[in-house]
Parts: sequence; C-alpha cells; structure tokens
Amino acid sequence: MYHQGFLKIALVTPSLEVGNPEYNVSEILKTIQTLDVGVALCPELSITGYACGDLFYQDALIMNAKRQLKRLLETSTFKGVLVVGLPLDIEGVLYNTAVVIQGPKLLGIIPKKYLPNTYEYYEKRWFNSGLDIQIKEIELLNQVVPFGDLIFEDNDKNIRFGVEICQDMWTNFSPGNALALNGANMILNLSASNEYLDKEASRRMVVVENSRRNAGAYVYVSSGMMESSSDTVFSGHNMVAVNGQLRDEKFFNTPKTQVLLTEVDFGEIHFTRRHDTNLKDALHRVKMDITRIPVHFEDNDNFVFSKPLNELPFVPKPKQAKKAFEDIKRIQVQALAKRLLHVNMPTLVIGVSGGLDSTLALLIAHETYLFLGWDPKGILGVTMPGLGTSDRTKNNAVQLMEILGITHREISIVEETHKHFEMIKQDQNQTDITYENTQARIRTMTLMNLANKHNGIVLGTGDLSEIALGFMTYNGDQMSMYGINAGLPKTLVRFMVEMYSNVHENLKDILMDIVFTPVSPELIKDQKTEDILGKYMINDFLLHRLLRCGDEPEKMAFLLKQVFKVDDTEANKRTQYFLNRFYNQQFKRQVLPDGPKILDITLSPRGDFRMPSDIKVVIK
Repeated sequence: MYHQGFLKIALVTPSLEVGNPEYNVSEILKTIQTLDVGVALCPELSITGYACGDLFYQDALIMNAKRQLKRLLETSTFKGVLVVGLPLDIEGVLYNTAVVIQGPKLLGIIPKKYLPNTYEYYEKRWFNSGLDIQIKEIELLNQVVPFGDLIFEDNDKNIRFGVEICQDMWTNFSPGNALALNGANMILNLSASNEYLDKEASRRMVVVENSRRNAGAYVYVSSGMMESSSDTVFSGHNMVAVNGQLRDEKFFNTPKTQVLLTEVDFGEIHFTRRHDTNLKDALHRVKMDITRIPVHFEDNDNFVFSKPLNELPFVPKPKQAKKAFEDIKRIQVQALAKRLLHVNMPTLVIGVSGGLDSTLALLIAHETYLFLGWDPKGILGVTMPGLGTSDRTKNNAVQLMEILGITHREISIVEETHKHFEMIKQDQNQTDITYENTQARIRTMTLMNLANKHNGIVLGTGDLSEIALGFMTYNGDQMSMYGINAGLPKTLVRFMVEMYSNVHENLKDILMDIVFTPVSPELIKDQKTEDILGKYMINDFLLHRLLRCGDEPEKMAFLLKQVFKVDDTEANKRTQYFLNRFYNQQFKRQVLPDGPKILDITLSPRGDFRMPSDIKVVIK
C-alpha cells in the first residue's frame, strides 16, 4: 500500500519449526494473506529456519524448501512485494539467498555476500559467498530470475530498494552501501541475529548508521525465539531507520508469529537526499554491474497509518525529555555567553511580558549570568504595559523577575503610543495593524535606548514559529542584538518552560501559569494569537513537514486530516494559510539578528534557509 510518498511495510518474525519448510511457509502464507502493505519482509532463511546445521547438506531439506517456495507462489493472494529467505542450490553449490516475489513471479534472488565464520557462526561450512560471482540469472521453478546485485524500482513513485542479508550490513563497506550509491533509497535486511548481553545496542547502532550513510531507509527484520536455542538465542529485533534516525523498533520474542507495521516516507528521503552534499559527491561513482527490476506499488486513497503520527514532532518524547532539556539549555547558554563575552558589555536588556518566549529568554539569561559568574542584577528586565496588557501577564512577569533577583523596571508605553497616534493622525479607536505595530515599535525603541544608556545589548525573545509565520513587527519585536529563541518553535518553547517548572520548585506555580496563559502579543484587549494564526501545534507540525520533509501542499493537507482529524476544508485552509504566510513573510527573515541554531533546522538567512524576498509561490 502506498499513498502520498508513504510506503507501508510489514516486518514479519514468524513462528517456525527448524528444518520444516512446509510448516514455515504455512505460517508465512497465513500471515501475509492478512496484510495490506507494499512490502512484507521475513527473516534470513525463513523457509527452512536458520539453525538447520548439517541438515543443509541434505537434498531432502533443499528440495522441500524449493517445493514450498513453489507453493508460496501458487497459493499466495498477497499483492505486495514479499521477501523471504531460502537456501538455494545452484549447480551443487549452496547459497544463502533472499528471494523477492510479487504475485506468482520471482522478481530476483540475492545471495549473501559476507558469511560469518567465527565464534558461534560457521556459515562457510555450508554456504558459498555471493561475492564476485559471475552468474546474472538462474532458472528456478520454470522462471528465469535475475541473480546477484539487484535494484528493484518503481520509478513513478521514486522508490528503489536493494536487499542484503544479516552479516552483509556489518562490513566496512556493505552491499547496501554500494546499492545506495547506485540509486537505492531503501535497503531491506533479512537477518537471523542472535542475542547476548549488549548486542542489542550494537545492532541498533549499525542499522541507524547504515541508514545515515545510505541517506535512505534501512529496514531490518530478525528471527525470534522459535529458532533453535541449542547454543544461541535469537533476538526477534526488528527496526526501521531513516536518514540516521531510528523510526520504529520492536522485539518479538513469543512463540507466535508477530508483525511490525510501519511506514517509510520517501518524500522525506528525496528531500534529504537533495540536501546531502556528501551523497551528491558520491552518487553514481561506485561502478557496479547492477540489474534493475521494475516493480509496482498500488496507490491507495484509503491509506491508514499503522500507528498515530507524532502531532508534536519538535517536542522530545518523555524518555528523552530531561536530556533534551539540558542539551537545549546548554546550547542557548553557551551561545549567549559567547555573545556577551564578545561585546564586553555588562548589561542585558530584555522586554519581559509574562508570555512564554520572554520567560524562556529571561530564564536562559539568568542561567548564563550564573554560568559566567556574573551578578544577575546585570540583567535589566523591562515590563512595558500597553493598550492590551493584562494583569495576569504583568503580575507573572514581575514575580518571575523578583524571584530570579534581576533588575526590574516598568515603563508604560500608553502615553507615548497616544502621542504617536496623534502625530500620525491615527484613530485611537481603530484597532488595526497601525494600532498594533505602533506599540511593538515603541517597545523595541525603548529597549534599544535603554541598552545604549546602560552600555548593554537587547536580547530578542521571538521564536522560530513566529519567524516562520512572520508574526512579528518589522523593525519592532523582529529586531534585537541577539535572538536567543530564534531556533526554537513555539511548542518547544512551551516544553522548555514546563521543564524549568519541574526543576525549579520556587518558580513552578508562576511558570505553569505562564504555560497555560493563552499566547498573545497583548496589543489589543483580550487578543489571542491562535485566533489569528490557528493552533501553534498545527503550524509547528506543518513547519516540520515543510523544512524537514519538503512536503507539497496536498501531502500536508492529507497529513493534517490523518493527525488532527480535521476535514478536507479545514486541512486545505490551514495548509494554504500557513504556506502563504511562510512565503510572503520572507522579507522579515532576510534581516533577522543573529541567533543560535538549536534543532536540525533554522530559518537564518545566513544559515539553513536561503530564499529571495520577492519569491512568488502560488498556494491554491
């Protein structure tokens, strides 16, 4: 099953009986008949079992395996691509092979190249290596079948995959690495990896690293507990890694057949590959005599994900939360410390509103002064009540500054705003963009002048989500001497403030009230940003899909429906609004102040994102 760049894959760890191909194929058939996926992948030697030992010498096993492969072809109703493991006799020499099947057709056969022959492994006792053999095709079950170095490709959908077997991936330069440098964007690995203390971590590391080096997907399936346990126990460790990140993982260690369903996003892979200069330099430069075999994956409009997609892709999962918090804080503190040491100015001026962004900026500033051994009194926090300021945000800001022990100053901008309205003939009752931006620019001007007066710099508080949407006033809150939150989207800013509340008990009540306060620039009474922009959760999800995956609008809308359960109209509306704002507001990003990169993406015009201000992108 395929839709909008996503290919559904099943990693099958079957119940098996070692040396009983009839039972094993029955289990495989029973399982795949229930699957609606594009690819089903079974472990190494899954038709016979891996641990047959000297039974591999026997004609009875080898011929029965072939008969059961024939039964698989003739009786399977599975429409996707099936990959199984088979011992195959070619002119009296036995190979450990992966057989790629679609319907009744044998698409190709891949021999294992690197045969482990140390410690508990002795595959060279039975099998021949597939390295450097000259056979390009064989006849099997009345079909002429490609053999050797193969890439299977659906060019319409830009999917090209290769296959390797177990030990192949552990080598210095694996067959999968070579296939990737010849265009393969997914490698499937059939394995029978055994288990011992600490091997899990090594195996995971190798899978993830191969996906990084290949700039694509690496799909790894292994035999489980029903393999022989005479001398080793098998892992049942199934993994999917993409571009150097582990995306899915399960251990299957029960007597029953088990299946890990997952999806690989080839749109994300293509987008990443276009960015990868290492791949660009290396692609198509490793000469291989590769046979390319067409496959076809059906597009299914009724595509359903096997598990919910992450609606907060920028926010660390609970197990990684503490480390991520410390890492983000460390990066921000180091960045600000370097800037303060460079400018050699004793004062840091911050506009503190009592909102999420200024709260995090203030907390990081405080941490930085402690890190440098400086007195936090050198931080000048300024509250600037305006025409829309609420008591809740103002009180939270003041209490926060008092507890942190920084210098606080309150400067009302109400009178100055009215004077400016009078000067430019602005109707004071007309709450338009002039009404709002006048206040934002007065606040910025005030902070800049205070910085001059106190020999300091202004610390910007705006976050990556606001930068992406252009929700900032040009030459107002857009401007500072250093933008400490410029690398953090709003959902991640909220995460950071929540985490601070967990580690600073004296700040907990204030910080959690700030977290639950509706986001607002407070330029108009009772103003709520999400009433204007839509939910930040949705905008950040779209930002992730745009900058990390390169999605087109139709795919973004499809994912909004899947993840946030909105209808077609709302999904298209939110996608169009986000993209139109994103592209139309580039002119504000072109002149952003410096700010540290925190995630793998940023919108710095000097760093990750280069685009002219007058770009014309039509979103319908």
